[in-house]
Amino acid sequence: MTLVAMDTVLGKLAVVACGGGLGAMARYGLDAAVRQLWPGLASRFPVGILLVNVSGCLLFGLVVGLAGNMASLGTGRRLFLLTGVLGGFTTFSTFGHDTARLVAEGTGGLALLNAGTSVTLGVGAVFAGLWLGRVVSGG
Repeated sequence: MTLVAMDTVLGKLAVVACGGGLGAMARYGLDAAVRQLWPGLASRFPVGILLVNVSGCLLFGLVVGLAGNMASLGTGRRLFLLTGVLGGFTTFSTFGHDTARLVAEGTGGLALLNAGTSVTLGVGAVFAGLWLGRVVSGG
């Protein structure tokens, strides 16, 4: 029995939203637990988020590996688990999978380009956003 009509955009969005909420709660919970377990380390280095990113990549690979490929997961499971839960937990897992896929397809140069560009532009965009926020707020 299907609870959500997966042939509608609204149904797909509902599945992603439910999974995303669970993933975001898991990210918060894991980061909070790490901060409580290792407060000294966590105050100097984002070890909780590092753990989230690495475990999210491991889980993404495990789910796809167990399924054999993305298509065999089916639309509902793929949207709930990968886009929703792991997307809410960390989008880094999708980035890691896309980069690994490029390597597996024999396009290592594109994989390096994807990794380097994503990290460089992502961190650069954070700095740009911080600067823009200060300019707009007068701070």
